[in-house]
Amino acid sequence: MLAACKPAATPATSAAPAEPVAAPQAEAPVAAAAQQGLAGFGGYGDVRLGIPAADMEQAWGGALERLGPSPEPADGCHYLRPKRAARSAEDPAFMLEGGRFVRYDIEGERETAPGGGRIGMHRSDIVRLYPNQVEARPHHYTDGEYLRIRDPAGGAGVLVFETDGRGEDARVVAWRVGLPPQVDYVEGCS
Repeated sequence: MLAACKPAATPATSAAPAEPVAAPQAEAPVAAAAQQGLAGFGGYGDVRLGIPAADMEQAWGGALERLGPSPEPADGCHYLRPKRAARSAEDPAFMLEGGRFVRYDIEGERETAPGGGRIGMHRSDIVRLYPNQVEARPHHYTDGEYLRIRDPAGGAGVLVFETDGRGEDARVVAWRVGLPPQVDYVEGCS
């Protein structure tokens, strides 16, 4: 859900600190790891994280439309999506804040995350795809988790998978890539 561009409020009760998740040893990597699409740790296709908002349509190669009301102030947090006759849930949502592209969100099942993760995969599949890279954080509103993965090439981008639970059978329900702190906003923008 794309609601408000604010970092999560610290809960009154202390949440468990983020913990690295060790990869299981004897399992083979998931086949999806070999698939690569437009999604990357540095951006989405030619739309690179950090570019000015004014350059977004040229980088995308087409028109983009704002989602929701205009932000206050004008360079406040907001989302853009590809402008199409028939908009699809598969389209990426591009977050802008401070006049720059800072994050993209994926809610459709067809898109593959950098490294091979996908919506619908089990938590255990994600841990195998990203060995010794997953930092698990408790979800702010559900029993799920945020599985956070830094760019293995040392770039500034961070990949976050949201799961519907905490066990190995929990499934990925959404994912996003962006720059801190915006990648860690839990409700998107309003």
